[in-house]
Amino acid sequence: MLDPVISVKNIKKSYGKKTVLDGINFEVTKGSIFALLGENGAGKTTMVRILSTLMKADGGVATIGGYDTNRESTSVKKMISLTGQYAAVDGLLTGEENLLMMGRLNHLDRKTVKKRAAELLEQFDLQKAAKKRVQSYSGGMRRRLDIAISLIADPDVIFLDEPTTGLDPRSRKSMWHMIQRLAESGVTIFLTTQYLEEADQLADKIAVISEGKIVEEGTAEELKRIVGEEKVAFTFSDMASCRKARDLLGGQMDVNEWSVIVTTEGSPQNMRGLLNTLHEYGTEPVSFAFRHPTLDDVFMEITSDDKKGAVVSE
Repeated sequence: MLDPVISVKNIKKSYGKKTVLDGINFEVTKGSIFALLGENGAGKTTMVRILSTLMKADGGVATIGGYDTNRESTSVKKMISLTGQYAAVDGLLTGEENLLMMGRLNHLDRKTVKKRAAELLEQFDLQKAAKKRVQSYSGGMRRRLDIAISLIADPDVIFLDEPTTGLDPRSRKSMWHMIQRLAESGVTIFLTTQYLEEADQLADKIAVISEGKIVEEGTAEELKRIVGEEKVAFTFSDMASCRKARDLLGGQMDVNEWSVIVTTEGSPQNMRGLLNTLHEYGTEPVSFAFRHPTLDDVFMEITSDDKKGAVVSE
């Protein structure tokens, strides 16, 4: 078992009477991607701010590389880098100038800074835009540069607080590939996200946070086993048929798609029984499709806000 590079034990944080973190516990191993998954206001950013020494917890202990984030913050800062939800780059400087400036602020010598800047521009596919002002960059390019800047001092741990917020699907996928390559190079990545697909694609381990508590933790596959069963979605031509099918079969109804989602064994006998029941009562589906458990299903199952998803039970 690898020793954790990040260890969080019973961390608590409140703002006045509002409890934001209520006894948080988890560990992150070196070179892994850890995702803290939750909706807006769940406490993700507060946890990142505590781990990155920008804020002190009200109780509990958090360590990075064995250093206490409260008592040994100087040592912690030498190990980490933080990229916030929005790109913090200087639009009037070029991409290369942004990197060189941050290198000097990190007290790197001129030769090292120049070498690191060239490496990062290549790594993040920004060579062609290196001499252009950042104000001309697209959102995805700014985000890539922001993460490149956070790596200038070669940190052991990088915190990415919702790194794909505001990006289009193509830029988001590109960012995922870059994050995976960073982890493969040995960097430990602490990722916060509200995108279920993002956590599923990237994370070695996921912790689901809701109302300031970790409600479940594990790999994506382990979390999906919480829901477990395969499901089948029957789609109908009108809402009346959809409601009738829900009454006959049970399950959840998606009012947007006019479909009913029910648990199934996936066997021919089970499917024949479901279709025969619908046929017997004169309710024929337009189509049906099997669904394996997803993180969306897990999230709905284990959080208190499960009625906010696409599937709406009446």
